[in-house]
Amino acid sequence: MDLLRILIAILLPPLGVFLQVGLAGAFWLNILLTLLGYIPGIIHAVWIIAKR
Repeated sequence: MDLLRILIAILLPPLGVFLQVGLAGAFWLNILLTLLGYIPGIIHAVWIIAKR
């Protein structure tokens, strides 16, 4: 299941984080990072998924 979440995180980083943590602070941070730059959003999403 984590592999699927990582693939989703590469395509849509906020969705990958949402599937992992829901509407927590990490989700909103990921939206901000994705808006500021797509790559930081991906890195944050993969880190959140790998951490849990």
